[in-house]
Amino acid sequence: MFITVQLVNQQGQFQYSLLLGGQPLRKRFPLKYGWIFLLLAFFVLWIMFNSTNFTDHITCKLAEKKVPTTEGPIPTTITLKHPTESPKPTSVCSFHSVLPEDTLELEFLKNYITWPETPPVPSNFSLNETSHPAHSTFTILPRNGGGSWYVGDQLEVLIKINDFNGRPKKSGGDVLFARLHNPTVHAGVVGKVFDHRNGSYTALFSLLWEGSAEVEVTLVHSSEAVTVLERVNQERPGRIVFQSLFRSGSVTVTEAADCNVCLKAPPEQLCNFTDIHTGEPWFCYKPKQLKCEHRITHAFKGFVPQPTGMEAKLFQSGVNMKVSIPSSGPSKITILPKLKVLNETVPVNMSGEGVRARPAGYYYQGEWRALDGTTVHQFNNATALSQCLKGKVLHLYGDSTVRQWFEFLIAKIPDLKKFDLKTPSQTGPHMALDYANNILVTFRCHGPPLRAFTLPVSQFHFVANELDSVVGGTNTVVVFGVWAHFGVYPVEVYIRRLLSIRRAVVRLLTRAPGTLVIIRTGNPKKLTLHETLTTDDYYALQRDKILRAIFKEVNVRLLDAWEMAQAHYLPHDLHPPPPIIKNMIDVVLSHICPQR
Repeated sequence: MFITVQLVNQQGQFQYSLLLGGQPLRKRFPLKYGWIFLLLAFFVLWIMFNSTNFTDHITCKLAEKKVPTTEGPIPTTITLKHPTESPKPTSVCSFHSVLPEDTLELEFLKNYITWPETPPVPSNFSLNETSHPAHSTFTILPRNGGGSWYVGDQLEVLIKINDFNGRPKKSGGDVLFARLHNPTVHAGVVGKVFDHRNGSYTALFSLLWEGSAEVEVTLVHSSEAVTVLERVNQERPGRIVFQSLFRSGSVTVTEAADCNVCLKAPPEQLCNFTDIHTGEPWFCYKPKQLKCEHRITHAFKGFVPQPTGMEAKLFQSGVNMKVSIPSSGPSKITILPKLKVLNETVPVNMSGEGVRARPAGYYYQGEWRALDGTTVHQFNNATALSQCLKGKVLHLYGDSTVRQWFEFLIAKIPDLKKFDLKTPSQTGPHMALDYANNILVTFRCHGPPLRAFTLPVSQFHFVANELDSVVGGTNTVVVFGVWAHFGVYPVEVYIRRLLSIRRAVVRLLTRAPGTLVIIRTGNPKKLTLHETLTTDDYYALQRDKILRAIFKEVNVRLLDAWEMAQAHYLPHDLHPPPPIIKNMIDVVLSHICPQR
C-alpha cells in the first residue's frame, strides 16, 4: 500500500487526488472528508519520522543482519540514538588521556623520547634480515691527534650493526648499551650511545681512572624487536590482568572481577574507582550480585603472552637479546695519568667536537663516585648509618626496588626495629623505629597498576595522596621510585602518574621547603621473553627519560640507579644485588648528611 498526495492550485481552488492501490479515493470517500484524511496522513507521517523509538527499532532490525565481530563482548542491549545526537560511548576511559592542562607537556614529552624509525615487521619477515650481534662489530677509534690516552680524555667507539647474513643494516633503532670497565679494580662507567640512523652508532666514554680499561658493547634489542615492542604496547595495553574480590559483610557471597587502568565497556557495566584527588583512573567490571563499594582486595592475576609465534624469535637470550658485540680489533686501552699543562690539570683530548659523554658517576674500587658535585661518603657500619639518620623521618614510596632499601636499613641497623603491622610483606605498609636515636622509617607501595599478590584496597594508596599527608621539614626525607610496573602501558599512563606526583612534590616543598626529596630512577634488568612482556629495558629506558624531564626543574635529588646498575660489574637484575644497594644507600645518606 502507498499513499500519494497531489495538491494543485487552480484559480484559488484546491483539487486533490488520493490514490490507494492505484484507485482514486474520490470514488470511495466523499469530497468533504478529503481535508480530514489529508491532515491525518500528515500527522501519521510526522509521528513516524520524529519518533526515536520507531527509528531505533528500524535501525536495530537492520543491525541484526550484520556479522558479529571478535573485537570485544557484544552488549545484550543495544540502544541507538537518533542520528542527530552523539553516539553513546563504549567506554568512559582511555589509556592515552591526561588532564587538559597537561596536554601540551604530554606532546612535548612524547616528542622528546621519540625513538629513531625502526623497520616494519610483517608476518612473513625473515629473521636473517634482522640485527645479529655475533655478526656486528665495534672499533675503538684513534685518539684525536694520536698518541696515548690520558685521564680526562674521551674515548670514541664506532659500532656497526649487521644482520644474520653479515650484511650491514641500513637503518637505526637498535637498543645498545656501552660500558667501559676494569674488573681488576672494580671500575666501570657507562658510555653514551648516538644513533646515526644508518646502521652505525657511536659510543663516547669519559676516561676517569688510570690503568687498563676495556670496552663492552651489548645489543639489548634489535630494531625489529623495538618495532614489535611498540606495536604490542599500543595494540594490547591491557594485556596485564588484575582482579579484585568483592565481598559484603552481611552476606556470604564473594565475587571476583577483572580490573585495569581502562576497560572497554559502557559505564553502566563498570565500577569507577578513579581517584578523586589525583584523577588517576582505575576500573573494574561490576560484580553481578554485589555493589562496587564491596571491593576489598587487589591482585595481579597474569598476562596475555605477547609476542608469540615468529615474532618471539626476535627475543632470544644468547642469540639476539642482551648479547655482547665482538670487537673488530683491540677492545682494551691503557689510560695514563692526567697531563698537566702550566701547572693545571686539563683534559687533553676533546674527541667528539664538543659532544661529551657526561656520565652521572663511575665506580672505582667498587665504590660509586658521583660527578654531579655530590661527595659520596661511605656508611660502612650500623653506627655510621644510625648517626646519619638520627632524629630523621624517612618515608619510602614505590615498588619493590624501593622496598629493598627499607629491608637493607633494618638489616644493617640492629636498633631499627620493624613493627608488625599485620600487612603483606611484599606491599606493606611497613614501619621501623629506632627509639633511642629517634629514627622512623616507613615504606608504602604505590597504587595501581602494581603487580603484586593480594593486598587490601584500604592500604592501596597513590603516592601523590601520601605526599599530601606528609608534614615535612628539615628532618624529613622523602624517597620514591615509580617505574617498574608501567612499562606495559602506553607512555601516557606513566606521564599522567608522574605529573600528579610532581604536583604533590611541589605542594610539599612549598609548605615545607626544608624537606629533602630523592627520586630513584629505573634500572636495567635480566631479560627473557617473559621479562620483555612486563618490565623490558626498552620500556624502562623510555620512561627513565620521561622521569628526568618531568622533574628537571623541581628541587629534588635524582639517584641514578640506571647508571649505577649498568656501570657495575655484576649482572643486571630488576632487584640489584647487595653491593649496588649499598652504594645507593651511601648516595642517599650523603644527601642527608653532606657534612659527615
